[in-house]
Amino acid sequence: MQDTFFNKFYSKDFLTLKEASNWAGEYLKRNVTTANISYLVNYGKIKKHGDNGSILISKKDLINYYESYYGKREFDWKTKLGDDLDWHLSFDYLKETDTTKHVHRLHPYKGKFIPQLVQYFLDKNTDEFKKEAYFKPGNIVLDPFCGSGTTLVQANELGIHAIGIDVSPFNSLISNIKINKYDFLKLDKNLKEITTQLRKFILDSSTVEFEKILLEELSLFNNKYFPVPDYKHWLNQKGFNEYDYAIKKEKEFLPIFESLVKKYKIELIKADTNSFLDKWYLAHIRTEIDFVFNLIKKIEDVNIKKVVTIILSRTIRSCRATTHSDLATLVEPISKTYYCHKHGKICKPLFSIVSWWERYSLDTIKRLQQFNKLRTNTYQICLSGDSRIIDIKSELGKHNKDLSTLFNNQKIQGIFSSPPYVGLIDYHEQHAYAYELFGFQRNDELEIGPLFRGKGKEARISYVDGITKVLLNMKQYMDKDFNIFLVANDRNNLYPIIAQNAGLQIIQQFKRPVLNRTERDKGAYSESIFHLKNKL
Repeated sequence: MQDTFFNKFYSKDFLTLKEASNWAGEYLKRNVTTANISYLVNYGKIKKHGDNGSILISKKDLINYYESYYGKREFDWKTKLGDDLDWHLSFDYLKETDTTKHVHRLHPYKGKFIPQLVQYFLDKNTDEFKKEAYFKPGNIVLDPFCGSGTTLVQANELGIHAIGIDVSPFNSLISNIKINKYDFLKLDKNLKEITTQLRKFILDSSTVEFEKILLEELSLFNNKYFPVPDYKHWLNQKGFNEYDYAIKKEKEFLPIFESLVKKYKIELIKADTNSFLDKWYLAHIRTEIDFVFNLIKKIEDVNIKKVVTIILSRTIRSCRATTHSDLATLVEPISKTYYCHKHGKICKPLFSIVSWWERYSLDTIKRLQQFNKLRTNTYQICLSGDSRIIDIKSELGKHNKDLSTLFNNQKIQGIFSSPPYVGLIDYHEQHAYAYELFGFQRNDELEIGPLFRGKGKEARISYVDGITKVLLNMKQYMDKDFNIFLVANDRNNLYPIIAQNAGLQIIQQFKRPVLNRTERDKGAYSESIFHLKNKL
């Protein structure tokens, strides 16, 4: 972007949409459509001027946007990923609280899409970018790779019935908990009773006093050697290498930690164990987990019991013996104090689940209540099974009579789903702690494209076969004029083959930028939404 462009085009301060797209194209030296400019207006990135239905765009606003962080990021990503990037599907105008609203953050889950993406394709209301309404209230939508239930929840909000299927029993549990109805007074009572008993259980434990003294020692040490907010500046002034300095101070604090462990007779991690829970949880954490789980077993209301089970699962996921930086992807168990790159100080592993248990108990009730205010009188369920062979009619008859009746009277109008990617995630292993504690059956061998099978030729052939079989099985339940939307990062160009094998055609492909996938990975990345229909 050069000043010569500014001088050349600034003679006219306000532009029509067409003029603005032409101007922006010359300014950026790339193709800019009127839809691109409309997107900036519709989502408040630039101000709309004009009266009587005419839209005028300020040239100053365009320049300010294209020179801003967001504008530069869009420009940079399109340079790296291509001009066909559908930037309006980045939803970059949303805050994190919008993309994790109500029950969508009820439990961590790798690989889920944001609810706004589902809503964009399911919502009957069209906008500047979506020229067609694919679904309407009262329809049935299907998600054969249901995961944590995002499609089910958004379908409910929009007055659309939905059926999900997942090969993982634990995923099915998460999904169904999100969409069920609850007696909140009873749920609150059960959670408070467990919290009270847990606090009594640890009251006389030496671990409580140990952690109190440890926190005091850490505070003194960190205030001295890692002062906030001056640590980084001070480090640069002294000319120290952060890694060398951090390791030195980590070793310096370790004797203090070890002396407290010895004094209070704290048991850490058991050595040489094949148990996930014994490997990744400190001994006292394990004791508290087992104590709470035994209390959950005594809850008589099945729906309440399931919710409380998920709260415990969410709690123990946050209490694994790992560094704060490695919580999402476990590296090695840690049972001592360490330098934390995320927080820039010496941190410690957790020795009690109480604080997380209380936090997630309150948060779960709040999120369920928020969704309850938005929910519509529609039916949703996630069936546990293999989408390649499942008999939806039979399974619905066993688990949801109302939805079964509806299903028998009308066809499914389409699919919105995100199939697993080739060799990216082991969907059972990400919740190994829950499978081991709660005794769910693991169906790892039924996963399509799991990480443990890799990304080689055989894995890709198996993936194509698996997704094809799912689509063929689902087609028998769908209306003739169905719409299928599959979200995938198709680096190996497998979906044209899958479509061909399943008797489908890709009629449109949306290329969506995926912003801030993880804390460590903020690079340019996109995924596609394939729109498929029956082959003519």
